[in-house]
This record gives sequence, structure tokens and C-alpha cells, in this order.
Amino acid sequence: MMSGNTFGHTFRITTWGESHGRAVGVTVDGVPAGLLLSENDIQKELDRRRPGQSEVSTPRSEADRVEILSGIFEGRTTGTPVSMLVWNKDADPSAYEYLKDLPRPGHADYPYQVKYSIRDHRGGGRSSGRETLGRVAGGAIAKALLSHFDIEVIAHVTELGGIRARPVSFDEIRENVEKTHIRCADPEAAGKMLKLVENARREGDSLGGIVEIIARGVPAGIGEPVFDKLDADLAKAIMSIGAVKGFEIGAGFECASMRGSEMNDPFVIKDGRVVTGSNNAGGILGGLSSGMPIVCRAAVKPTPSVSKTQRTVDLSDLSETGITINGRHDPTIPPRIVPVAEAMVAIVIADHMIRSSRINANSLLI
Repeated sequence: MMSGNTFGHTFRITTWGESHGRAVGVTVDGVPAGLLLSENDIQKELDRRRPGQSEVSTPRSEADRVEILSGIFEGRTTGTPVSMLVWNKDADPSAYEYLKDLPRPGHADYPYQVKYSIRDHRGGGRSSGRETLGRVAGGAIAKALLSHFDIEVIAHVTELGGIRARPVSFDEIRENVEKTHIRCADPEAAGKMLKLVENARREGDSLGGIVEIIARGVPAGIGEPVFDKLDADLAKAIMSIGAVKGFEIGAGFECASMRGSEMNDPFVIKDGRVVTGSNNAGGILGGLSSGMPIVCRAAVKPTPSVSKTQRTVDLSDLSETGITINGRHDPTIPPRIVPVAEAMVAIVIADHMIRSSRINANSLLI
């Protein structure tokens, strides 16, 4: 039995479906009644995640048209589960038949086989990046909820293949992140990253990078102080995304080399409200939001599917062999993780806003 398909405490998403099955989708529970919501609100986020749009993504071409099956009446949420579905149109399971007994290096094939004694080898099945479609659809609802409280979540690529972007402001990210397929808000760095991706694709290889996610407008006091810390839930949310191998918030790992006098963010008064003079804490203190922007980052590994020959084993006879992975794959994952990371952060914040009684049905009937 596979458990762990549901994420969240009160605002919960349950994703389902396989990469090359008939469809993928999500059921979102805990959505307050009264929220104005349409398929277009979901579709604009799915279009950002959709494959086949550029030279930095897989050539698999999917329209990813969402169908809302439940939970909406006359354009508003009813408080019942919102179920959404997207049909797989461009699946090609035959391209994976030769991999049935050959676990791909860097993929979940081998531990899946050991755990369940059966696996869907067509593109990874449940472990495929296509599963994230349901997360983005659920995140679109979370974003719609948060927008009522002027909370905005945005992400961008800050590093790719060792090329680092310069520091940019929130407004620069909003203005520039979608101008290139790399989703880097520093145009100069984005150009260099794109050339690096093109080289890696020609060489049959792939690149990793770092994605930064910022949530602005989150009020102070959101979260729980012990096991359900806001930053702990964010860590789980981001680390649950396939290909993410590291997570940090605020100063992150740099805090290990700082002194307390450097790390601590001084409290000051600005425009009549309490803020901090710096944000090394990344907007969270003791598991609770401080009112400052929440800033976290995800380290994303290179796409494991590469066309270079790699070593593996043949599970049918337990012999060692070589493997060359064919098919349609992303040469780099961070640009496509941007909307997924935004969705997961939005889901966590929406969940904690509801748990803190900051969101209720009456506040949405406007």
C-alpha cells in the first residue's frame, strides 16, 4: 500500500495519477466557502508548469487543460472538496519498455521495486515530475485565498550550473522572472544560464541549480511553536518535491559561520510597526512568522535522465550492464520547479492561516 499522498493539516491536497496513465489530478480539502474561483484561475498556473514550452524543458507536449469536477457552484467554492483532473494526451509509454528491468541511476526505480515488488516503469509512474501538476493546481487555490489578504508568493532561479544571479528585489523578480524560460530575474545571468543549458543538452547531460521562494505580506504570529513550526512545514513541503536535495531559510547554512551578533535581526520601528533591520531569520522565529518576508531556497539536482551511458544492473538476472536513457526529458529542472515551489509554499501558508483563524468563510464572501 502506498500512503503519504496527502499534504497539509486543515487545507489539504491529495494528488493522484501516473506520468503515463490516463490522467493526473488532485483533490483539495479544507477550502473555505465563498472563494471566487474558476478554471481560468487554475489554468494560468498550470500553463506556467506545462511541458514542451521551451528549449529548457522536455519536448513532451501537453495542453494540461484542467477540469474542475466538484466544489464550485456559481463561481464560488462551496466548502466541499475541490476535485480537479487533467487528461494525459501525449504519453508515450512504449519509450520506457526497455527500462522495465533496468533501474535508472538517480531515479526512484530501484527502491520502488524493493518496497512494492511492482512499479509503473512508464516514465517513473507516481515518482514522475508530472505528479507536480496536482500540487500546482492545489497551489492555485491557495494563492487565490492568500491574495485576499495581500499575501504574494513568488519564486525565481538564483543559480544554475554554477552561474549565480545578482541579488534582486521583490519587484524585479515580479517584473523579470517570466521574461525568459530560465525564470531568472537577472537578465544577464539568465542569458549565460541559457547558453549553459544548450551546451548540456548537446552533450546529453543536465544541470542543477537553486530556486528561491519569497512570501511577502504574511502577518506575524502564523505557525506553531513546536512540531508544526512554519519553517518545518515549509521544509517538508519543498523537500517533498522530486529532485530537491537541500532546503534553507533566511541565512540558511551561512548561519553556521556567523556570530550571534551578526545573525540576530534587530527589532526597529518603521511606519509605526515593528519590523527587523535585517532578515537573516528568513521571516520566521521559533516556528512563527515574524511579519518580515519569508525567504527560503531549494537546491535542485540535475535531471537524472541523461543520454550519456551510465552503469546499472539488470534486475531480471542481477547482472551489471550499461544504460542509455532515451525519450523526452528536461535538460534542467529548476525553471520548471518555480511554479511548483510557489504552490507548495502557498499551500503551507494558507493552511497555517486557516489554522490560526486568519481565514474563514465570512472573510471570503466579498
